[in-house]
Amino acid sequence: MDLLRNLFSRTLGFSSGEKILDELSLEGVAQYIKSGKCKNIICMVGAGISTSAGIPDFRSPGTGLYANLQKYNLPYPEAIFQIDYFKQHPEPFFALARELYPGQFKPTVCHYFIRMLKDKGLLRRCYSQNIDTLERVAGLATEDLVEAHGTFYTSHCVRFLCRKEYNLDWMKEKIFSDEIPKCDSCSSLVKPDIVFFGENLPARFFTSMKKDFPLCDLLIIMGTSLQVQPFASLVSRVPKSTPRLLINMEKTGESDFVAGLLGFGGGMDFDSDKAYRDVAQLGTCDEGCLALADLLGWKEELQELVKTEHDLIDSKDKKEKAEADKTASGTEGGKTDKTD
Repeated sequence: MDLLRNLFSRTLGFSSGEKILDELSLEGVAQYIKSGKCKNIICMVGAGISTSAGIPDFRSPGTGLYANLQKYNLPYPEAIFQIDYFKQHPEPFFALARELYPGQFKPTVCHYFIRMLKDKGLLRRCYSQNIDTLERVAGLATEDLVEAHGTFYTSHCVRFLCRKEYNLDWMKEKIFSDEIPKCDSCSSLVKPDIVFFGENLPARFFTSMKKDFPLCDLLIIMGTSLQVQPFASLVSRVPKSTPRLLINMEKTGESDFVAGLLGFGGGMDFDSDKAYRDVAQLGTCDEGCLALADLLGWKEELQELVKTEHDLIDSKDKKEKAEADKTASGTEGGKTDKTD
């Protein structure tokens, strides 16, 4: 019986390591960060960190992206991110891309909290499922990020023998002029470098994962349902003693026997008698980050960072709009002169 119990315990990720947190609470996590023993924090983030910016998540009933795609007449909601469907019918994806395109949204409190972890020398890496590039806008550099599901930041021709690369501005011009982006060299479709169903994750995801997670001394998981593999399995890759903090609207990632048998063990354990390292802070990601920042003595600094950065973004947007209006009026003036 003990043998079976130990087998199930290992399969489900319940085998204990050393207890590091003084208490399984946000206060306990803050004390650990302040102790100076925590120097390699990894953040795992999903669509929930961007909802307060106005970007819908994928799976929330009624408000999620998949619940609001009827206008695109898809055979099923996920088809909009299926590579085979895209190659035959690219129009729905690019129509959606126009609605969600990077540059129309500002990073959230949560994004800037991750930036503060970087600035304070505590961030090992941020693993993101998001394709909105808001981590970059908030100040994370390429080396700080693993964009597990790709990014709009670059695009490539889909033709295997071509694969010509295009930048964000090129793709933006095509999308907002209602053109289906085609390669200048071979006339094949050009697709942003986001990972569609049926495509492999970026090689950087796998190489970085092997280096980063054994060194992680605090894992912060925010705004993700932990339903998509292999991203969800990352929670099991930290050392057995590493504390794991979930900031989310609901508990997720809890151990599942079938997932354990398939090799996706190490699920979260918040409530059992054997719980020793997992903490759930329920609520919005922004609220959770502000609460943690408050306990760390960083709250005012975080709020000031958000205000300063948002002001800079607003100022840049106004300048670009004024230049665009000036260019447009100059073009109109030229047309009038020519007509006269």
